[in-house]
Amino acid sequence: MRAIRPNAPGTADVLTLTDVELPPPGPGQAQVAVAFAGVNFIDVYHRTGQYPLPTPLPLGREGAGVVTAVGPGVALAVGARVAWCDAPGSYAEAIVAPADKLVPVPDGVGLDVAAAVMLQGLTAHYLATSTFALTAGSRCLIHAAAGGVGLLLCQLARAAGADVLGTVSSDAKAALAAAAGCAHPIRYDRDDVVAAVRARHPGGVDVVYDSVGKTTFDASLDCLRPRGLLALFGQSSGAVPPIDLQVLSRKGSLFVTRPTLFHHVATRAELEARCADLFGRIAAGALAVRIDRVVPLADAAAAHQALEARATSGKVLLAVA
Repeated sequence: MRAIRPNAPGTADVLTLTDVELPPPGPGQAQVAVAFAGVNFIDVYHRTGQYPLPTPLPLGREGAGVVTAVGPGVALAVGARVAWCDAPGSYAEAIVAPADKLVPVPDGVGLDVAAAVMLQGLTAHYLATSTFALTAGSRCLIHAAAGGVGLLLCQLARAAGADVLGTVSSDAKAALAAAAGCAHPIRYDRDDVVAAVRARHPGGVDVVYDSVGKTTFDASLDCLRPRGLLALFGQSSGAVPPIDLQVLSRKGSLFVTRPTLFHHVATRAELEARCADLFGRIAAGALAVRIDRVVPLADAAAAHQALEARATSGKVLLAVA
């Protein structure tokens, strides 16, 4: 089969197709023909070596496709449509993955949508329901509100009854965020974010969902109410430098957490429950998944470059089949 397996970290130019031999599925495993692979910022971190992986780099963790073979002890049927968010090497024509990492894709949900919602959708889900469980009247600020996670998180927050503020970089992205439920988009490129948040909520917001990191961290703290929570779940602008924890005391006994998806789908039961909720909302028309672009697998470099340039609003997919 063909796959993208760089021999060393580097720029997007290392993302070229190569021939790879795919082993047959062993006990507890299934072989899946990949239809779509999701592109995420964690893939950029893996490609650059910021998050080290063994070489050749098994890029891509997320996708959707059709089961083509199963190993001993696997109940999945050949021909079943499945999706996943934790199968390294998904930038490929096929994968062999643990069957317990694969979830069925229900009728009414396309494989492209399933691939688009697994990592980003599950991330938005745990942030809104577990990291800080939003309820009616909650006040939240979402950085990168027109991004893949941001648009989904805006919708989940609005559905919970929260007042949603979000940062964006253009009027077009502000319109997208507003349509997704962001009541107050803030142009961070021209406006003072803290002042804009405090103008709407003088006491501060309950929670800030921050995937940007280095360039937003200090402002995020300044947007919180006393005993508010900063959920730092990414670092697209770079890692946050070490801080004096006394700052949290001075700013109002604040909380900071650095959650990650895989601690929130650690059991099969939790993975299935979160996916069932997401797919149910999608099938019912209650959650819209915006796919920004679909790029051929051979053009994965262009997909990474667009993501790094922040030129996307929504999900980027690699079309494989």
